[in-house]
Amino acid sequence: MSSLWRVADVVSADPETDSSRTIGLRVDGLNGNLAGQHIDIRLTADDGYTAVRSYSVATAGMDEILEITVDELANGEVSPYLVRDLIVGDRLEIRGPVGGWFVWRPTNPNPVQLIAGGSGIVPLMAMIRAHEASENPSQFRLLYSLKSPESGFYREELLTLSRESPRLAVDYVYTRKVPEGWPSAPKRLSAETLLANILPVHDSPDIFICGQTMFVETITEWLVQAGYPAASIKTERFGGTGGIR
Repeated sequence: MSSLWRVADVVSADPETDSSRTIGLRVDGLNGNLAGQHIDIRLTADDGYTAVRSYSVATAGMDEILEITVDELANGEVSPYLVRDLIVGDRLEIRGPVGGWFVWRPTNPNPVQLIAGGSGIVPLMAMIRAHEASENPSQFRLLYSLKSPESGFYREELLTLSRESPRLAVDYVYTRKVPEGWPSAPKRLSAETLLANILPVHDSPDIFICGQTMFVETITEWLVQAGYPAASIKTERFGGTGGIR
């Protein structure tokens, strides 16, 4: 981890959804990163004004290459530029990767439950990819809460992994629109639905939750009430107060 600002070269910029894109960055001298870490990106205007935002890294252990997935925020200072204007060959100021608590390491023998709300999937996807690239036999399970199928990140990759990987199970909750043929109508994520779609207490899973603040706080409260030890739950939250909806 570096606390110093450095320059990263944009090596890829691909649409993820209508309002997001996945950006590949090459950082000279970087020796990989841990699954779950984030970087800071600093943009500087011609008049010297700077804006700094943090973005989770979607990959792990890729030496000098990092990937982030950025969702455009209305009236955002940084995300509209990254999603709409950035092109391959541009350069960005970054700091990091940062973080040593909300991370998964391949030496961890415990089963893992991942719970994502919207773009909160990004650091959890890094954990899934790191797990799949390792020889760690532990079971991973992902519960992904989305407004609609079209708003999901990494859709094809998660579909392939859910079909082919014996170590990963993926469950979805759609709150506004469901895929064609889905067995239920859109619904708010409830404590009952949560507990029916995660690893049980007796499996003693490590739990990682990422999403907007109220989403994370509500999920954590339900888990603790259901008997999951608070010490087994790690959370990462971002912007706004959006909750279970």
